[in-house]
Amino acid sequence: MIRVPRVSLLLAGFICVAVPGAALAEPLRVGVSGAPPFVMPKGEPVQGISMQIWEEVANRLDEPYELIYQLNTEANLQAVENGDLDLAIGPISITPDRLANPRIDFTQPYFHGREGLMIPLKTPGLWARFKPFFGWAALSSLGGLMILLFLVGNLMWLAERRRNAEHFPRQYLHGVGNGMWFALVTLTTVGYGDRSPTTRAGRTIAGVWMLMSLLALSSITAGLASAFTVSLSRLEPSAIQDRTDLRGKTVSVVSGTTSGTWAKIYGARARESVSLDQAIDLLAKGEVAAVLFDEAPLRYYLQQKPEAPFKMAPFALASQTYGFVIPMNSALRTPIDVELLEMQRSGEVKSITDRLLN
Repeated sequence: MIRVPRVSLLLAGFICVAVPGAALAEPLRVGVSGAPPFVMPKGEPVQGISMQIWEEVANRLDEPYELIYQLNTEANLQAVENGDLDLAIGPISITPDRLANPRIDFTQPYFHGREGLMIPLKTPGLWARFKPFFGWAALSSLGGLMILLFLVGNLMWLAERRRNAEHFPRQYLHGVGNGMWFALVTLTTVGYGDRSPTTRAGRTIAGVWMLMSLLALSSITAGLASAFTVSLSRLEPSAIQDRTDLRGKTVSVVSGTTSGTWAKIYGARARESVSLDQAIDLLAKGEVAAVLFDEAPLRYYLQQKPEAPFKMAPFALASQTYGFVIPMNSALRTPIDVELLEMQRSGEVKSITDRLLN
């Protein structure tokens, strides 16, 4: 009868000691979302910029963890906010709206990136190459020149038709036609001499036209050259050469990311996709003018598929910083910040980033 209480006491003491230890050994619940090169697809070896940096931090802190894949960034953040996760990793940008959330917090930034744009890359067709020659600039210049030739032809015919009917016949169409021919060869400085004025009025008109033609030809040539240069420089299928060109265009964005916000800021129509691959597929089908997303994943995609008919736009839309997400007042904040800063100062973060981004 005496042994039973002793055994019970021993068991109770063992449980009291073992349970707290077991609680401390519980792995951290780490949410994962995003695309390469920050997060590789589920099922592949644990790698990617965000994954490898977090793995190194966890090893330094001797923190066990389990990965829980999330649908997208917003789902990842929501799980941290609800207390379902202890940490969220991925290309999660630090934005004012997210910082204002009283239930989540960010660690020190571990990556500085940019918002980029992927656009089509293909050779313009034959019509696209000749289209500038049939544009408003070319047609209006040609129309203006014809009006000038018509006016000068009429003036020459009025001045010469009586005393120089051989060169400028009295018949209107024939005479004005010769007058326009004279104006044209004078404008081009060819000067065949088959038509020439003999009256004082005709020579005066011809002299004034010679001076005017110098100015008219140079100004028409400069205008056409400028118009053709601008038109030919915009032969890209997407016609997106600057941030302002985004206005009114339809661009593909990944749902749950900040790309939709940037599309709205630049006046573009955002078409959401569940993944980056789906967004790029829309671009390949010609259903959107561009893919708006983090620049690093877009460049990584082009590195992995150099044969893809796409390229990066020659500008960035915004600068971004990425950090890990933790619950507000989490005890993990300071230890993780310390390790991230140590890794940045030692060059380890740059080494991981360079290795994956070439």
